[in-house]
Amino acid sequence: MVTKQFTGSPEDADLTRADSLAREIFSDIANKWALLITEVLGDRTLRFSELRDGIEGISHKMLTQNLRMLERNGLVERTVYPTVPPRVEYTLTEPGHALRVTIDGLCNWTHQHLGHIEDSRRRFEAN
Repeated sequence: MVTKQFTGSPEDADLTRADSLAREIFSDIANKWALLITEVLGDRTLRFSELRDGIEGISHKMLTQNLRMLERNGLVERTVYPTVPPRVEYTLTEPGHALRVTIDGLCNWTHQHLGHIEDSRRRFEAN
């Protein structure tokens, strides 16, 4: 898959506009399940059950919904093999791998500042 440069209107790329395509995409990918699915997939190809086992707390329904959304947005590729029962595998696309770089940065930021955030929460709750 080749990533194409956006050629639509500037309004569609404006995250501050409620009706922009960029805001819709941002809303899709900026949820905890989408972030975790992208991180767990990483450089691997996984089956549905392997993904579910790799993300503690995700329900079957939420995993299904988020995989469909990621596939719709071209971030995950779904491959169905004609076996009985059917075998389905998921892998990140080129844009999905690019998103993962950003998610890795967010994970690193979280690990780096976790102690500070915990301290802030304790002080906030004490007031």
